[in-house]
Amino acid sequence: MVRINKYLASCDLGSRRSVETLIRDGKVSINDVVCTDLATTIDPEKDIIKVGHKKIVYKPHIVFIMLNKPRKYMVTRKDEFQRKTVYDLLPEFASQLHPIGRLDYESEGLLLLTNDGNITNKIIHPSAKIEKTYKVIVKGKITMDKIVLLRNGIHTPDFKTQPAKVFLKHATDEMSELKIIITEGKNRQVRKMMEAIHHEVISLKRLQIGEIKLDKLPTGSWRFLSDREILYLCKATNSI
Repeated sequence: MVRINKYLASCDLGSRRSVETLIRDGKVSINDVVCTDLATTIDPEKDIIKVGHKKIVYKPHIVFIMLNKPRKYMVTRKDEFQRKTVYDLLPEFASQLHPIGRLDYESEGLLLLTNDGNITNKIIHPSAKIEKTYKVIVKGKITMDKIVLLRNGIHTPDFKTQPAKVFLKHATDEMSELKIIITEGKNRQVRKMMEAIHHEVISLKRLQIGEIKLDKLPTGSWRFLSDREILYLCKATNSI
């Protein structure tokens, strides 16, 4: 339920003050009954709202934002163990947005959020084949035969992965740094891939989704996607 004045303002009928004038002047009806009480609440999905004789249909503004998620934040609105969530880092309006995919508690990096459910479902579906790029640092020195296993697809206790693009960026006896590109989005997939080759993950950071890059966005900060980035998502998911 939402207050009638807030609802009308969200329908691009003017400022909150101007729509309140419409209500006080008796120009607004709810289910064909004139409403002059600003505190009246409505159900936008069930009630029929008119200004004069014109039916008002709410068209939500589509919003896309990018967050550089820090470690030790949950990608959920509330956590039963009272851990911090990504919504603690975002403005109030973002409480209406949902994440496009997930990053686990210990992972960091690029997280997209939107109120467009259609594009969300298309991006996370494996058939979209949208690449997700990760920087992964693991304990120990990874050999080329293990990289080949990852590239060909590997069996984990829960699933077999599709072939991945895997590049060894740096390696010592103590640690290895990898760039991994996958098109799937299975639960904790990259971590399980590393477990399958017996290497413990030290850090995992998502750098890119398709053509959308994290770049220099500071950890814990967010920004709106550019028109170019939104257009890319629409084209990549055949949403235009």
